[in-house]
Amino acid sequence: MEKFELKYGCNPNQKPASIYMKDGSELPLKVLNGRPGFINFLDAFNSYQLVKELKEATSLPAAASFKHVSPAGAAVGTPLSEVEKKIYFVDTDKELSPIACAYIKARGADRLCSFGDWAALSDICDADTAMYLKAEVSDGIIAPGYTAEALEILKAKKKGAYNIVEIDPNYVPAEQECKDVFGITFEQGHNNFKIDEALLGNIVTENKELSREAKIDMIVALITLKYTQSNSVCYVKDGQAIGIGAGQQSRIHCTRLAGSKADNWFLRQHPMVLALPFRADVRRPDRDNAIDIYISDEYEDVLAEGEWQKVFTSRPEVLTAEAKKAWIATQSGVTVGSDAFFPFGDNVERARKSGVKYIAQPGGSIRDDHVIETANKHGMVMCFTGMRLFHH
Repeated sequence: MEKFELKYGCNPNQKPASIYMKDGSELPLKVLNGRPGFINFLDAFNSYQLVKELKEATSLPAAASFKHVSPAGAAVGTPLSEVEKKIYFVDTDKELSPIACAYIKARGADRLCSFGDWAALSDICDADTAMYLKAEVSDGIIAPGYTAEALEILKAKKKGAYNIVEIDPNYVPAEQECKDVFGITFEQGHNNFKIDEALLGNIVTENKELSREAKIDMIVALITLKYTQSNSVCYVKDGQAIGIGAGQQSRIHCTRLAGSKADNWFLRQHPMVLALPFRADVRRPDRDNAIDIYISDEYEDVLAEGEWQKVFTSRPEVLTAEAKKAWIATQSGVTVGSDAFFPFGDNVERARKSGVKYIAQPGGSIRDDHVIETANKHGMVMCFTGMRLFHH
């Protein structure tokens, strides 16, 4: 296939639209089902680069959940805990495959933002992954291959219209890349910068204890940021992004946004949230919405008389601000990565409130000394990578 005609571009008025190789060669992909659109392919190609690099850097299967050209979540394939199975609506006691665990965790980083996502897998999609996707609202998937059983399951999704793309895992993009803006062509070298453990050697804090697990979390954060619209900050725990702040003009706003998402991820594990008495007929997306409102300051929107009856069998008690603050204060061992330097120590202070112990950032601010001092005050471990990861 040398050219794939699209229904339209970013918006219905942007026609004609297509994807093709500028050198006239065949596209390195096959559309196995559905008809992906312009934004679908942007998500597909960015997300696949992310998971491929994450697999290469960690030797673990990797997955991502993308929306509007930024990851809602990304993760490597470590086993799910019992609590994770509950908060991610895993309805089986069987041991799931590593690639299925990776996608379940990636989607679980921010289940509201992952609604209608594009899924990306570093490995062949198996039946475990397909069965989980079958019950979720998703636009499509990209992977280097599919088992026959997985393909059959996915082809039945969305009344047979689910988008399934197979990518050539051996494809290597051209060294130079171009894009047009306002009729003007921009050209730059493809971002081939390699992120791995070797990047984490410059530890600038007094605390230099960096475990293998913390290094993996740093790598997850940095590779996720490489494919997130800048400015961006990413919080990670146990090989899983738990809060991503994308496209903010201010670094501290990135840190706050990603931190609030990390806090929400952790609040989903609060005993009162795990015990919410949902009606049996309430679907997963409606449960996600109800939980998000319940743990927010607008909890009355779901607990008011006439409202709680729509989703619960009995009215839950309020999860108070004091209870939420106390629960979040127990969070620990979190890693935060930034795609550019932290200009002030306020970013470190905000990250600390979400349990951050490890920081990976480029360094290079005129206030690096203040940032390091703030990290030292809280006994954190901070690496300066020396490499900015802007993505636009």
